[in-house]
Amino acid sequence: MKIGCPKEIKNREYRVGLTPASTLSYVRAGHSVSVEHGAGLQSGFADDEYAAAGAMILGDARSVWKSCDMIVKVKEPLPEEYPLMRESQLLYTYFHFAANRPLTEACLESKAICVAYELVSEPWGLPLLQPMSEVAGRMSVIMGSFYLGKAFGGSGVLPMGVPGVPPAKVFVLGGGVVGTNAAKMAAGLGARVVIADVSHRRLEYLSEIMPANCVPIYSDPHTIAREIGDSDIVVGAVLLPRGAAAPKLITREHLRSMTPGSVFVDVAIDQGGVAETSRPTTHDEPVFVEEGVVHYCVANMPGAYARTSTTALSNATARYGIALADKGALRACQNSAALARGLSVYCGKLTVAAVAEAFDMWSVYADAEAILG
Repeated sequence: MKIGCPKEIKNREYRVGLTPASTLSYVRAGHSVSVEHGAGLQSGFADDEYAAAGAMILGDARSVWKSCDMIVKVKEPLPEEYPLMRESQLLYTYFHFAANRPLTEACLESKAICVAYELVSEPWGLPLLQPMSEVAGRMSVIMGSFYLGKAFGGSGVLPMGVPGVPPAKVFVLGGGVVGTNAAKMAAGLGARVVIADVSHRRLEYLSEIMPANCVPIYSDPHTIAREIGDSDIVVGAVLLPRGAAAPKLITREHLRSMTPGSVFVDVAIDQGGVAETSRPTTHDEPVFVEEGVVHYCVANMPGAYARTSTTALSNATARYGIALADKGALRACQNSAALARGLSVYCGKLTVAAVAEAFDMWSVYADAEAILG
């Protein structure tokens, strides 16, 4: 199969879909790989490295999209890329359809085949989402701590405190991979940390692995309202299964109860965000203030640490990508339940029920099992 890797065009998106190492893996599996000129430079990978791995370097994105059967990316196609998608072309990237109706409509209209990283699912978890969740979770506390600085609009509280002055309180909403990494980072800084989740089994696990300055609690509306009020940093880390939009768990009233200059980091913004006030921001303009609270809602957080993020993501995606290239999307999904769960759009049909429900698109919905036979 002809594999293509265009340069990412989202604001300050420095990651790239393939590393030279993963390129070599595709080539050794018998596939040809085309990489757009300069696609890997911001992640630290030169064209010469891709060429040495067996890739063909093409001059522009249009050439990559036009000549390749399978496109490997990091972020969802943007409007400028919609015209480049074509029927039966396999798109392998993050999509987060439930937060983006225009993207969903464009992919359906193109009749492309979309396999979403965030939905590929093994019994033990989400293998293609986990690496970026780990990065974003750790970043959330770094960014939250930075914007607590008075010079950056924050309250001026140092997260770890100093002798004689108490540390900040960090409230993490969601105990999955993002939340766990955020809580570990915050606890490591010396902050007072509370992490909330609805799974008793997960809370038991968190109780076993977290240090004494991190307290796992059960999440419900009353608890959220109580814990947010005296928090200096709040991290939204809730993910619903099967591509559903994030629930709006944080209200304006909650935010009004916080000290002015507190910071809210919404890592769930790719799925619409967990607060009523959330809206996507960019690395160029990462924050805004609502109800006196600094909001950091960058939709491609891991792109800031591109070398680490690209390597971690490509390590995870290559194995599944090679299976798609070896067998084609249909047979690969028939042979792999994990990949079948990632199948989101198939030649004009939407196969994710949560997205069909979010946008009332039942007229174009088809159960993936029916398509896969």
